[in-house]
Amino acid sequence: MIRASLDKQPHEVASMFDDVAERYDLTNDVLSLGQDRIWRRAVAKAVDARPAQRVLDLAAGTATSSLPFTKAGAYVVPCDFSLGMLQVGKRRHPWLPLTAGDATRLPFKDDTFDAVTISFGLRNVQGTERAMREMLRVTRPGGRVVICEFSHPTWAPFRTLYTEYLMRALPPVARRVSSNPDAYVYLAESIRDWPDQAELASMLGDAGWSRVAWRNLSGGIATLHRGFKDS
Repeated sequence: MIRASLDKQPHEVASMFDDVAERYDLTNDVLSLGQDRIWRRAVAKAVDARPAQRVLDLAAGTATSSLPFTKAGAYVVPCDFSLGMLQVGKRRHPWLPLTAGDATRLPFKDDTFDAVTISFGLRNVQGTERAMREMLRVTRPGGRVVICEFSHPTWAPFRTLYTEYLMRALPPVARRVSSNPDAYVYLAESIRDWPDQAELASMLGDAGWSRVAWRNLSGGIATLHRGFKDS
């Protein structure tokens, strides 16, 4: 498996997710100690999907993250570049319009969606800034983006413990519950090397999003960023 410090080649990352697709949701639940469920609820609240709105859920994987938006009455398009993930998602949620797509070259027209969201997938994209601009392109004027991503704990002692967990404890746990534990070494490294809260907010602003703000979850283990597309 490639290391996170190297260029993230899309076909290699997609292949990695193909390998872990079947048990991906279970593995995330175990490795996050159940926090991923809390984070999903926070994303759903931030997106604030309404009936008849169009929501694009990027890096949707098996489409588990899309379900809260459908329950709110929105029309949701789960999109991912891992065909393995999409196949598992289609088997579990056959009514959803799962779509294969690269976040840097989205297969949608300009101004299509009321909201675009991506959870724990942006750091796996080769070309973060380009993906942010693509999300802006497909969002209608006045629409919003919500990004939930792993970040940097704000309390220094906890940040040290968290980094130790990522690099030492996560791989052995992954070996017990994942079909491809080496993938989680990559994921741990990608989390450690990801920009902090303020830097990611600055990148969103540079990509054209306005009124960018963020909120830490679980002490900064994850962070919600939100921005709007000017009318």
